[in-house]
Amino acid sequence: MAVTEPVPAVPPAARTQNRPDRRGHAGGDHEGILRRQAQRESAARTYARSLPIVPVRARGLTIEGADGRRYLDCLSGAGTLALGHNHPVVLEAVRKVLDSGAPLHVLDLATPLKDAFTTELFATLPGTLADDARIQFCGPAGTDAVEAALKLVRTATGRSGLLAFTGAYHGMTAGALAASGGATDVRVTRLPYPQRYRCPFGVGGERGAELAARWTESLLDDPKSGVTTPAGMIVEAVQGEGGVIPAPDDWMRRMRRITADRSVPLIVDEVQTGVGRTGTFWAVEHSGVVPDVMVLSKAIGGSLPLAVIVYRPELDAWEPGAHAGTFRGNQLAMAAGTATLAYVRENKLAERAGTLGARILGQLRGLAADHPCVGDVRGRGLMIGVELVDPEAAGPDDTVPPPAPALALAVQQECLARGLIVELGGRHSAVVRLLPPLTLTDEQATAVLDRFADALTAAERAHTPHPPASHRATAPRNASGPSH
Repeated sequence: MAVTEPVPAVPPAARTQNRPDRRGHAGGDHEGILRRQAQRESAARTYARSLPIVPVRARGLTIEGADGRRYLDCLSGAGTLALGHNHPVVLEAVRKVLDSGAPLHVLDLATPLKDAFTTELFATLPGTLADDARIQFCGPAGTDAVEAALKLVRTATGRSGLLAFTGAYHGMTAGALAASGGATDVRVTRLPYPQRYRCPFGVGGERGAELAARWTESLLDDPKSGVTTPAGMIVEAVQGEGGVIPAPDDWMRRMRRITADRSVPLIVDEVQTGVGRTGTFWAVEHSGVVPDVMVLSKAIGGSLPLAVIVYRPELDAWEPGAHAGTFRGNQLAMAAGTATLAYVRENKLAERAGTLGARILGQLRGLAADHPCVGDVRGRGLMIGVELVDPEAAGPDDTVPPPAPALALAVQQECLARGLIVELGGRHSAVVRLLPPLTLTDEQATAVLDRFADALTAAERAHTPHPPASHRATAPRNASGPSH
């Protein structure tokens, strides 16, 4: 089994030096493919830089590279692969469509596949939203669904302003970027997102969330705040790219009351949190909030491109063609998505994610007790973040140590050397993120944690000239030397 396969703890670069040509292996020459990618693809490529592998086969949690090595994939297509790679129910659904002779491209025409997908999706929607919701099929990426949601509320309300939150990530198109962290010169008012660990008010907990909510109310109600009534508020119930930060449930309910009382549509971005990822089918269900608009993508397509928004009918003020896209009728994705949604629902994988995720969080917090570089462990379900810090660099006025992005990068590299794929996120890319498939077994979870713990020890030792004696005893003998 891949999860028990011994993996040499050496850097990826060292593994590939002087390796014989593998053109006979499925996928071709590992080094040559990577070299040609670097030569041909744009400088905008991201994952390929930190994960220099060439996947040729995959199943469930496991990826096999063109170099013959196997990896445990805790990135899962940035949360796209709810059932892992090439799950049998997904493959069967796709094959049935291909064998049926059904058209693969239909623009926005009605089809049996679309009807089945919509029916299954509506069966999962929270609260009363499904009773009479409308659905808009967008272009194939989540960022286009965000654009559609913003256009929708602006059309329906006749207003243009938008409320968004610090640390947010909603996509890479112009409107989505404008609502994400780091945007400048846009029509978006930025609000504080509550954080337990790095609270913007320096108090954390319930008090920090209360202050964030009061700030929001003050901006909206103060006639001199400079903020007019907006077209909508967009929020993530768990910030993913922002550092895996769950919103407090009480604060989410407060945002719902604030927006409802002022007739401001509430948009919840569930692109990464949806389909069981956080322990409920949709992350808003933790708080009981029913939004006016939900933005959905990633896992709803069963590993294929698909994005939609679902919203209350009173917002349906579109003119025909007001938001369109040539590939909004992706039939294969709808079939794969229907199979995925049904499998997650019928097998209670959301509940399983909540139970297993809580266990993993507990074990990671236990690990933190022996590693001062672990500042915080947080998340919900199988959406988990470990923030790495530099405790030696903390100043007298710091409430928590500063982030350690170089150490986080080293941990990611050490994980890859041990056959574990993880991602980085957070404000300073100092949060190691785990997004395993919802089909993760107990044995696989143990393997993931063992490899992560080994990688953390190796990276911590490399970044600490004189580690404490307790840490020296656990460091692996073959850990790589200092890299910075």
